[in-house]
Amino acid sequence: MRIGLIAEGGYPYVSGDARLWCDRLVRGLDRHEFDIYALSRSERQEDEGWVPLPAQVSRVRTAPMWSAEDDGVVYGRRARRRFAEHYGELAAVLCAGGGAGADDASGDPSATEADRFGSALYGLAELARDEGGLVGALRSEAAVRALEHSCRSRGALRTAREARVPDLLAVAAHLERALRPLSLDWYEDDGLGAVDLCHATSGGSAALPGLLARHFFGVPLLLTEYGVRLRTHYLAAPDSSPAVRSLLAAFHGALAAETYARAALVTPGNGHARRWQERCGADRAKLRTVYPGMDAGRFAEVGESAACADPDSLVWVGRVEPAKDLVSLLHAFAEVRKEEPKTRLRIVGTPAGPEGAAYLGHCRALAAQLFPDEAEGPHRVGDNPVSFEEIGAPDIPNLADAYASGAVTVLSSVVEGFPIGLVEAMFCGRATVSTDVGAVVEVIGGTGLVVPPRNPRALAEACVALLRDPERRERLGAAARARALELFTVEQNVAAFHGIYLEIVSRTPVRRVVLDDTGDPLPFAVPAEAHVPGHWTESPTRPTPRNGPPRPPGTPVRATAMPTPEGAR
Repeated sequence: MRIGLIAEGGYPYVSGDARLWCDRLVRGLDRHEFDIYALSRSERQEDEGWVPLPAQVSRVRTAPMWSAEDDGVVYGRRARRRFAEHYGELAAVLCAGGGAGADDASGDPSATEADRFGSALYGLAELARDEGGLVGALRSEAAVRALEHSCRSRGALRTAREARVPDLLAVAAHLERALRPLSLDWYEDDGLGAVDLCHATSGGSAALPGLLARHFFGVPLLLTEYGVRLRTHYLAAPDSSPAVRSLLAAFHGALAAETYARAALVTPGNGHARRWQERCGADRAKLRTVYPGMDAGRFAEVGESAACADPDSLVWVGRVEPAKDLVSLLHAFAEVRKEEPKTRLRIVGTPAGPEGAAYLGHCRALAAQLFPDEAEGPHRVGDNPVSFEEIGAPDIPNLADAYASGAVTVLSSVVEGFPIGLVEAMFCGRATVSTDVGAVVEVIGGTGLVVPPRNPRALAEACVALLRDPERRERLGAAARARALELFTVEQNVAAFHGIYLEIVSRTPVRRVVLDDTGDPLPFAVPAEAHVPGHWTESPTRPTPRNGPPRPPGTPVRATAMPTPEGAR
């Protein structure tokens, strides 16, 4: 089958989110053909280039999300009226909170607002397709006026009515960026209309091309979310005014609800994401949890040997940023040193951007303050017991060596989605101490110790308990490795998506006849019944002559699309 893989800020670029996961999925499903539709996040990302692509990738189409030149499209009177109608309807839904409108026949106000949002969204998409673009219109004064009119209208929420001109400009600019995919030239018969299935690798704006492919061509949509995009928007822009936060939350909430409603299936990456999706309106019957697939091979040597370079060391591995709460870890380690003076803490990782670099500097200063050089006493160290290191150092040449350098791996985060570092430690057969955030408990599954976040004393007590009990560490590490190999490998991830692809396509009515170079139908281009000998396989457009030679049993025929009974959908 032909898959349209839609990615934002990742694959096939060298850097970005979900790059490795997408690459492993495409390479693992080499029996299928992939068209990559990529939305880039920065000019730097585009300049860095792509990863090497396998033969099953037939083409790649890219578009920048970080900039959009004015399309130069000048709307006529009718087009301006259509834009004002659809954008005004979209703005009215946002000002009503995305689900606080008048009741519909079923008594559910959110259903009416969802219908209004979808109608406005697809109306804008049809306008962009007819006129050649939407960027100029979304940046126009008419857009701001329509937004202002909706904020001042009867029925608008109080926070929307309080919006001032700077707030309206900020919201209009955000909507223009979020709706840029509507203006792409991907929605043609030789674009997304030519695929059998659209697979959006994240929600939000990245799902818009999949929604439009479904709207224009009936292509089924599969949505994968390893981190719920709506949750990210709730946590973003804390310094914005209440009006801006309210309107943007309404937009992203309505977009998420529309995506969940139209997707054939939704695959959260863990139970934590699944609960968020259900809370945001996803139908439980459509949800299939598929854990991220990770390469266990590079950790095999360490995991099988279970060797430990230093039984008195704690190890933290990851990206250095405030959400990882290394401050609490350092204070917890101060308590550990009181109980086990020989213990050392190795912090292995690189800062995540300027904010991470500043946080790393703060942590270094705190470590120097908490642990001045110890050159005296029975446990003479001679240097600080806390070390800040990076992968590639002489004693840590690769990631597996980082986990092998200590007896216990620690995770101290206050915010976490799917804890990749924790799974890596499990592949290495390490005992772990983690904070109860995100999907940690689901991943650990009883093979490690879990404590409340921002609780240095509880973190210290758990670390001391494992440091003092080598046999318990060994048991937990072995159980953790077995669990990781069962649930979190690339093989299980690829197998799950292969089955999901087949499930979706098997329930989708055939939309067209697709022939190969020899004139024979391609797989999934004709109904399965067409391969069963019998008169019902004859194409109405190419009947077999009564006096012609008989057709060999099992020979494929060129069949037209046949309607699918309602009960079989």
